[in-house]
Amino acid sequence: MDIDVRGPRFGAAVTSAVLAAVLVTGNAWLLAWQTLAFALGTAGGVGRSPYGWLFRTLVRPRLGPPVAFESPEPPRFAQAVGLLFAGLGLVGYTVGPEWLGLGATGAALAAAFLNAVFGYCLGCEMYLLIRRVTVRAE
Repeated sequence: MDIDVRGPRFGAAVTSAVLAAVLVTGNAWLLAWQTLAFALGTAGGVGRSPYGWLFRTLVRPRLGPPVAFESPEPPRFAQAVGLLFAGLGLVGYTVGPEWLGLGATGAALAAAFLNAVFGYCLGCEMYLLIRRVTVRAE
């Protein structure tokens, strides 16, 4: 079942704000929250993430009906990529080295920002590229 394209962009906007706050404050607990949000989005799809729930219950009812849909698999893969970077950032902030926390969190922020502001989902594009390469290889 396809999903409303506005949902992942909303989630990316919230994610951008959270990750920016992590970079400003160095708060590992806040990054742990974002890591959990990515894990839930990876396990259950973006609709099952906390930000997907917020979009579905608070934002979407106030918007007009969706006009564009997308397959849920690319955003779910993007959540997994975000989980990887947030996890690396969490290791950097809690165990060290600090540059790992800053770099991984910054990379996750850059990807989320691209999606939130420009509608360009870097993880989704990675998913589609991997699919093209693996389908051609078969």
